[in-house]
Amino acid sequence: MDSIEDKLSLENGHTFSTGVYANFPFKPKKYDGHDHSNLKTCNLYKLLPPEMKKEVEKNLHLLEYLHILPIDTTGIPRYIPTLESKHGDLESPNLIYKTSDQTYVHIYPNKNDVRNFYIPIEPILLTGVGSLIKQLEIKLVDYLTGIEFDPEDVAEKERILRESLADICVIGAQTKINNASSGTKKIFDKLLKSASFLDKSEKGDNHIYLSKEHYDALRYSIIRDKIGLGFLDPYIKDSNIEDITCNGLGPIFIEHKVFKGLRSIIEFNENDALNRYIIRLAERIGKPITFRDPIVDSTLPDGSRINIVFGNDISKNGSNFTIRKFNEIPFSILQIIKGGTLDYRIAAYLWILISEGMSGFICGETASGKTTTLNGITAFVNPEAKIVSIEDTPELQIPHKNWTREMTRGSTRGGGATGEGSGSDVTMFDLLKAGLRQRPNYIMVGEIRGVEGNVAFQAMQTGHPVMSTFHAATVEKLIQRVTADPINIPKTYMDNLNFVIIQSAVRRPNGKIVRRVLSVNELIGYNPDKGGISFIEAFSWDPVTDTHIFNAMGSSYLLESKIATRLGIPGKKKKAIYDEIEKRAKILERLANEGILNYYDVFDTIAKVTKHGMLRIQF
Repeated sequence: MDSIEDKLSLENGHTFSTGVYANFPFKPKKYDGHDHSNLKTCNLYKLLPPEMKKEVEKNLHLLEYLHILPIDTTGIPRYIPTLESKHGDLESPNLIYKTSDQTYVHIYPNKNDVRNFYIPIEPILLTGVGSLIKQLEIKLVDYLTGIEFDPEDVAEKERILRESLADICVIGAQTKINNASSGTKKIFDKLLKSASFLDKSEKGDNHIYLSKEHYDALRYSIIRDKIGLGFLDPYIKDSNIEDITCNGLGPIFIEHKVFKGLRSIIEFNENDALNRYIIRLAERIGKPITFRDPIVDSTLPDGSRINIVFGNDISKNGSNFTIRKFNEIPFSILQIIKGGTLDYRIAAYLWILISEGMSGFICGETASGKTTTLNGITAFVNPEAKIVSIEDTPELQIPHKNWTREMTRGSTRGGGATGEGSGSDVTMFDLLKAGLRQRPNYIMVGEIRGVEGNVAFQAMQTGHPVMSTFHAATVEKLIQRVTADPINIPKTYMDNLNFVIIQSAVRRPNGKIVRRVLSVNELIGYNPDKGGISFIEAFSWDPVTDTHIFNAMGSSYLLESKIATRLGIPGKKKKAIYDEIEKRAKILERLANEGILNYYDVFDTIAKVTKHGMLRIQF
């Protein structure tokens, strides 16, 4: 049987904090642990605005954090109950927002760099917590001896830990410390004055006596380090974070939805500590990493994508990792429009194309918002359709009831030269072939990279609409990639792909990075005279006015030659389809004005509109 230490990863100190340093952008003021049993006696508390007072009353560690700030020079941070995009426009943000019941984040201005500081405020900052975590872990090991449980079952481990802590810890009790050493007595005396916890050291007593605040803080610390991802936990739980990057030795960098690029105060400055953390992180997600197999692509328990590179021989600045976070509820097409990525007419145009079974790719560079857009426009697929999605990491969110979700297995991504998985690997190629036998109305591919692209085009040719994301900056680059190795699509097959969205992250004159659809293109087909693929730029983005232009108004190949013909619209009345775009654009705008923005609410409303026959094209 594995030892209790192996099962729960109980190590000295904080499992993931050893060798990880908090480099504050200010010199923390000395804090001697004031008695906060009566907050009205605290001068700092008296200075706080009402909303901040309510928070420190619930979480004393927030007040203790405020005590170490150089408030005389920076001022008291502003508390933001609800973070909004407008807060990102602040030149020198000095504010605190809440990320969970117990955690906060301080955005601290950086005078020397464009990246401001990201400072997590956790219960472990509460005075006295750190000094007894080691003793608590020792008591836990003794307590857990002989208890049988499955070390791979995370839920069971967390349940046992919580129950054990509840048995070991006694809240609100007073005790004697007769048998404590003189040094320990001094610590306990100091903790007692700050309403902290006391270790009853009488022989045979395996309890820890503490205040409720310290019990909550200890429980947070143990669960964070033994079940969660250690110091990364508050970052993972912050829904405002998009990317977390450790480039090796040095600080952790963050891409934030509101404040864009930020620099964390957490950093590694020892290779051994970094490697230990990387190894434990890989084990925690069930993907052990070694110098022989130094690269891991996987997902975290919350669904975030993680990439790990291990060892100095292939990463000169030390082992590194990148975490790409995803929202539990994706952005709806209306939220995407609100962000300026596209406009109502583009959305209405795509609504017609997708509801009529057109195939399309969303293309762009990394972090251009391709998957966000794909999730958003999926709401336009007929609500009664059967959808099969194929991914190597779970990013797609499909609102349809009839959804079959397939995931790759193993280390091979996209298949080998032949597209066949090795051993027990199941590749994108394998899943796409299987998906064709499941009679889908639409096939969604998380991202096409390799030979699975060939099968995707075969699916299109046999009447199965496909939508996917693809790394390409222009339509020309897309054509070059899909017609070359390893996809090798004949140019004469390219007209099976109906539309291509080109999307990018662009910098506006005010310096902000925004995501924009640069163009929506209609593929016409192979032109034998020119030896190339003809396409029309149906929509384009004007960077001067930051608006989208409908270039194909009155001359759309897909609307007139494909969809209007399929719907039986007579030639002289095909222009009526453009009126349908305007009608659907107004429907979407009305939904937004009425506050129907949630991803699933938008889909449900579109389904009702479809069911009631409001989308029939009049001609």
